[in-house]
Formats: sequence, structure tokens, C-alpha cells
Amino acid sequence: MDNLKNLRGTVDLFPDQLIKWQNVEKILLEQLSRASIREIRTPILEMTELFIRGIGEGTDVVSKEMYTFLDRGERSCTLRPEGTASVARALIQNGISSNSLQKLWYMGPMFRYERPQAGRQRQFHQLGVEFIGHDSVRSDVEIIALAWDILSKLGIKELNLEINTLGDTNDRLNFQKTFLKWLETNKDSLDLDSQNRISKNPLRILDSKNIQTKKVLENAPRLLNFLSEKSHNRYLDLKRQLEVLKIPYVENFNLVRGLDYYTHTAFEITSGALGSQATVCGGGRYDNLIKHMGGPNTPAIGFAIGLERLILLAGKELEIPRNTDIYIINQGFIAESLAMDVSRKLRNYDLLVELDLSGASFSKQFKKANKLKSKSIIVIGDDEAVNGEFIIRLFDQSGNGNAEEVISFENDIKLENWIKNNLLVN
Repeated sequence: MDNLKNLRGTVDLFPDQLIKWQNVEKILLEQLSRASIREIRTPILEMTELFIRGIGEGTDVVSKEMYTFLDRGERSCTLRPEGTASVARALIQNGISSNSLQKLWYMGPMFRYERPQAGRQRQFHQLGVEFIGHDSVRSDVEIIALAWDILSKLGIKELNLEINTLGDTNDRLNFQKTFLKWLETNKDSLDLDSQNRISKNPLRILDSKNIQTKKVLENAPRLLNFLSEKSHNRYLDLKRQLEVLKIPYVENFNLVRGLDYYTHTAFEITSGALGSQATVCGGGRYDNLIKHMGGPNTPAIGFAIGLERLILLAGKELEIPRNTDIYIINQGFIAESLAMDVSRKLRNYDLLVELDLSGASFSKQFKKANKLKSKSIIVIGDDEAVNGEFIIRLFDQSGNGNAEEVISFENDIKLENWIKNNLLVN
């Protein structure tokens, strides 16, 4: 047992740490629900082929980072490194993608083998939103605005939206011909990873983080100059609508998605408060993915947000736990049974109720209630058990309404009225 510990890149989250996680998740769910986006849940474990086709064989995720193994049936299985491919597979498999417009969200653990660092673990958690069947530029604007508003609602500072357009398939092909010629001419000036990508995934070179390569790319041809009139007008419309919504943006012409099924809008939201790992949200349009995976021709756009980074950036106020509403102090055989019954009734009022199970003295239980900053207390001892009634009062003897009340164990109406007057008042 001395040698048993968690794997590198995985973490244990204890109750005090999870307060912030739960508060963040609550805000996320509220925002998504208000936007009429519905949840989908897919398996954590999928066929490896799904991610080879859905992410791309030439990507670092597939070639270097996936947790892949053979199961007992000699099938190649992979712990999901992202969520979009699984959503697309689920829709195709169940015949949903061609039937209606879908606005879906998912949230849960993902797995990638990479160097652990702040806000990035090998088991990490991700929120994803996918708009399936939506092809208008308005859906692009809505999903960007949704991501922006979620991050703002969480109190994340120094937000920056970067946008680009990848054009349609023909635009990309025309650009890639010229770009490949330029890459061959300038190959020796690129870093080794970028040189290796020329034959596999050349557009990803535009997104290189290597300082020297970024400098060389300043003179590279731009995809923007290869857009058709239709694609160009679509991009102009995207920018106009963002300006109407007063969502500030900057254009980053090196912001790309390297695979053929990505089209038109690509975007990232970064935070200056995060240092070098600035990306909080990444998204884009993938009109050809579902068809590429064997489904019908289905336009789609989505984004993903890493929850670990959200936790690092979200406001400190989200770390504050909710105080106990009622602390039930009890002692004695019959009193303890009555206290259990009362606690069950109280939880039906959406109150945070702490039933002391210690059997300690009243004074110690009072100290525990004080430590938890309980708003009110109920005291049940032998006398209360014999008399068939208990005392409930505001713990600091302040506030509106009846600060203290003696209530019969059978008088649920009187108990409810006290709760409404003292704990549920606005």
C-alpha cells in the first residue's frame, strides 16, 4: 500500500477543492439551459478508429497523445481525447444528424498523454457545445457569443477573441497549392516539427508556436486572399454581427484547423491572466466532419472549454461554500431518532441541513454549528423528546421574523412557516 499512488497527470479533488468546481459547473449549466442547449452523454471509451478519422491521423493528438490499448477481444480501444468525434458518431449511429437541428452540450473527463502543467492534466475535464445542422453565419455568431458570455459570467478577466476564416473546400485547395510551393522554398527556415508537417498537415504549420517559424510565416501567403466572393462576404458578415453585439475581436490569420472537414469560422478566446497557456476556449465550423465519418452531409460548429483552466481563472468568490442553513443538535436515544426524522423533512425545503451524528456534548455540538456558520439551529434532547417538541432559532438571534420558536414534532405547518419567515425570506 505504501507504493500505491495516483498516476502522473491525474489529481484527487477533495470536498473543499470541489466547492469551486461545483459552483463553476452550476453557472455553466444555468447558462446552457437558458440558451436552450441540451445535454448529450457519450462513452469515455471508444473505438480507436473513431478518433483517427474524427481528429486526423497526422495530428499530434492521434500520433502521440492518445491512451490506446487492445481489449480482451483484440479490439483497439481509446480513452476519448476530445468530445466532438464521439458526438458525431452518436448522431450518425442513431440516425439523428439528418433529422433535425441540434444544439448539444457535453461535459466530462478526457485523456491525453502530454506533459502535465498548471491547468493541463493527462486526465482533464472539458465542456463542449455543438450546433449540428446549423449552417448560417448567425449560428457562428451565436456560438461565439455563448462562449464569450459564459466566460464573462464566470468573472474571467482580460478576455480576447481571435477569429479567422478557413473558407470553403475549394478556397482551401487553391490556397494549399500556393502555400505548399512557398513551404518548399522556405523549408530550411522552418523548425523540425513544421518541416515534418509539410507532407502530412501543412496548414497546422500556420499555428506553430516556434518563434523563428512564426517570424518566417509573416511573409507566407494568406488564405484570406484565396477566398471566393461568397466566403469573403460570409466572413464580413460574421465580423459585422460581432460588432453589433459589441464583442471585441482581433483577426489572427494564422489561426487554423488543419483538417479538410473544417470550413469557414475558426476562433479562440484567450485570457491575459493565464500566462503562456492563454487559450481558454477553442472552436470552429466543421461542415464536412459528419460526412467524412460516414454520415449525411451535415453542417456543424462547436467549441470546447477546458475546465481546469476555468478553475484557475474563475473568480475567488466561487470558492466560498454555502453556509449551513440548519444545524441539528441532538443527544439521547429517542432524541437522535426524532432528529433524523426532522432532518429528512427539512431537506425537502432545499435547505442545507447538518445533522450532528457525533453524540458529543451539547456544548461541543454548539461549537461545531458555530464553526460552520450555521444560520439557525434546532436543539433536541431528552426533554424535547419527552415533551414532543423542539426548539428552532436563528443561531445569532438576529434577523426578521420569530428568532426562536418551540414547535411540535407533528406540526409541519408551523415548522414550514418559521422556515419561510426566517430562512427563505429575500
